[in-house]
Amino acid sequence: MKSFDSLWLELSQKISLRAEGSGTLAAVDAGVHAIGKKILEEAGEVWLAAEHESDEALAEEISQLIYHLQTMMLARGLTPEDIYRYL
Repeated sequence: MKSFDSLWLELSQKISLRAEGSGTLAAVDAGVHAIGKKILEEAGEVWLAAEHESDEALAEEISQLIYHLQTMMLARGLTPEDIYRYL
């Protein structure tokens, strides 16, 4: 099972290695506008799942939102520590 930090490490490595065929690399290369659109889409899906779907479906949607938030962090050069200071 992955945690926020282990996912961060995995995604960071894909970016630093420029892993061929990586969807994460493609997302980061697409830029913050494309990532932002995806974040809005996923946030809407979280909301809808919370209102109308099972806890399992909601958890899956939240995990996808976290993934896209991390791709935004990578695209902008933020680290988890940059985020944690505000929690």
